[in-house]
Amino acid sequence: MSTTSSAPILTAIPLPVLCAPGADTAPGVIAVQSCTGIGTTGLLVRLAGEVDHHSCAPLRAILASSAGAGVTGLVLDVARVTFCDSGLLGVLDQWTAMGGTYRIDAPPPPVLRLLRASAGTLRPPPRTPSGSAGR
Repeated sequence: MSTTSSAPILTAIPLPVLCAPGADTAPGVIAVQSCTGIGTTGLLVRLAGEVDHHSCAPLRAILASSAGAGVTGLVLDVARVTFCDSGLLGVLDQWTAMGGTYRIDAPPPPVLRLLRASAGTLRPPPRTPSGSAGR
C-alpha cells in the first residue's frame, strides 16, 4: 500500500533557544545561546539568564553528547548569567567525572559568589600518572 503526501518527512526549522522542559519561559531563564567547536576536542558554550538545577538540563545534554563524541575541553562563557546556584556546580562536577576539563570565562558577580563559596569542593580533573605515557 502506498500513500501520497505533499508534506516533507523532515523539515528544516530554526533551532530555538534551549530551555529545560517545564522550565519557566520568562526572559531570565537559562539559554544556551551558542555552542561552538574549538579544534577537534574543545567546545565553547555561551550561557545567559538563570542557572539552576532544572534549567541546566540543556547544558547537561550538550556536554554528555559532546563527551561521547570525544570533546574533552570546555570553555564556558557565563558573562550574561544573571543568577547561579549549585546546579552549575553539578554540571561541572559531572563534566570532570567524564574526564573533561573546563575554563569559565567572564564570570559575573552571581557566578563569582558561587565559585568562591564552593572553592575546593569540585572534583579535580583526572590526571595522568607521571611517567606512564610511554608504557
